[in-house]
Order: sequence, then C-alpha cells, then structure tokens
Amino acid sequence: MNPLTGLYGAAISLRNSLFDRRLLHSLRLERPVVSVGNLSAGGTGKTPFVIALGELLKARGIPFDVLSRGYRRKTRGVLVVDPKGAAADFGDEPLLIARRLGVPVIVGERRYDAGRVAEQKFQSQLHILDDGFQHRSLARYFDIVLMTAGDFSDRLLPSGRLREPLSSLQRADVIVVPEGVASENPALRGKPVWRMRREIELDSVPSSPLVFCGIARPEQFFAQVRASGVAPAAEVVYRDHHAYDQRDVERLLAMRRELDAGGFLATEKDMINLGALKSQLGPLTTATLNLTLERSADLVDAILARIAERKPRS
Repeated sequence: MNPLTGLYGAAISLRNSLFDRRLLHSLRLERPVVSVGNLSAGGTGKTPFVIALGELLKARGIPFDVLSRGYRRKTRGVLVVDPKGAAADFGDEPLLIARRLGVPVIVGERRYDAGRVAEQKFQSQLHILDDGFQHRSLARYFDIVLMTAGDFSDRLLPSGRLREPLSSLQRADVIVVPEGVASENPALRGKPVWRMRREIELDSVPSSPLVFCGIARPEQFFAQVRASGVAPAAEVVYRDHHAYDQRDVERLLAMRRELDAGGFLATEKDMINLGALKSQLGPLTTATLNLTLERSADLVDAILARIAERKPRS
C-alpha cells in the first residue's frame, strides 16, 4: 500500500475526531441544510441526484436553493449562478443544476458564505449542499451519501478513490446505492438504504457517432451508450471537467472524417464545457442522464421529518 495512504487516513481520522468531539466547530445557517455527498472521488452521480431531489422538492412546492463550491471555476468569492453564463465563471455542474432546475444556485469557496448570500437574496425554505459530506464546517440537518458498487472494496486516496473510510457512513442519514448492490453489506448495517437507477436519454443519434466525454467515470457512460443500442465509431476520453478549446474541436472533427463517423454524442456536462464551440460539431446529440430513486416519497418525508426536529449536526 502507498505509505501516503496511511498518512491520509490518519489525517482524515484526526479531522473527523475533532469535529465529533466539538473541538472543531460547524457554522450554522438560519435555514436547514440537506447535504448530498459521497465517499469516493467523483462519479457517483451527485449532480443528477441533486437534480432528482430538486424535482421532488419542487413537486411538493418546497422552495430551495443549491450551495456549491463551483469546482474549477476561474472566479473567486460568492456568486449567484447565471444559467446563461459560462462554466469558467461558475463551474460546469452548478451551471447544469441551475439550467435543469431553474432555482437559485450559489457558489462559494466557503459554503457558509454562499448560504448567507442565499438567505439574504432568496426565500428558500432549505439549502441543498452539493458535494457536502466532507464539508463538516457547515452544519446540516440531513446527510445523503451516494455509493458505487466499487466503493465497498476500494481503498483510501491516493491508493484508491475513497475520501473517507467506510466507517464514516455512520454519519449518514440515508445511503443511496445503485440497483444490484446487496443491502446486507456490513458497511450499510443499521442505515436506511435507497436504490437508484441511472439511465441516459438519447434523441436523434447519428449513425456510428464519435462518442466523447470529460467526466469522472467515462466507462459507465460508454457502457450505457452501447446498452442503448448505439454503436460508436470511437470513444474519446477527456479529463473530468475538461474545458474544451478550439484544438479539441479540430481534433474531434479530424477523427470524424478519418473514421467516417455520422456525428457526435456527448454528455450534458460536456455541452456545458463546450460552450459556443458545440456549434462546430453538428450533428451533435446530448445524452441526458436521468436518475430514478426507489421510494422517492419516503426520502422526502424523512428529510422533512428531520428538519421538523430542528436538530442540526456537524
């Protein structure tokens, strides 16, 4: 095992212990915070889950906002996301959430500061904290943790992808796993477990498309594309959150000519990061990722019941 993994694990254990013993303190917003997070580094479906949870809250008539760090944005400070803006200003995932949900999304390095701005500007009843499980400096009422099947046998960073050990799941209120993951797993013992199904929606896919993406777990996306009956001419991987430039577009166009591909297929997040450049890649189809949650009404009821107790935690 990488010796850095042991050092990383010790640091995480110390930090969590300091919060558990109240030697490190969590700041509290006036309105309840519901955290959506994970244990591993990316690719568990946090963004589509936030969107799915947001749709459930909207269906109940509950006004809310979303607080996010705005990962890899080039700006600083607290900003309210403009749905017509650019990923460089707000981050690709906050921009996608704002466009899909049509609710206030506020980015800030300190989510407490983002929440304060939200409470000054908007009449939300609660905040959804995006990627918040490790952000213990902000108190929350309810913790939702998303897991992948591979998380249960993975290692801590940098040997593996885990940000925290499986024992940290004891802080969670609800654990969400993909269909097919056994709920008898010892790490899930004593916790409510919900199942989710991730599906992609495709419309007017060109024949033999060049499929590309810059997401955390590209193999999952490619497998979903093939399972939908699409036969890619090629599959091209970019780094997660990749900011496309003109050279990328020219390479993709050259590959299309070389492979005689019928067009292009990419994810919603890639469309955000392409920006105006996507106009050069026609025909270009967007794969929309939709997440369906088992017993979704129960989850919303559990969140509202917890909020009614008025007991925020770090």
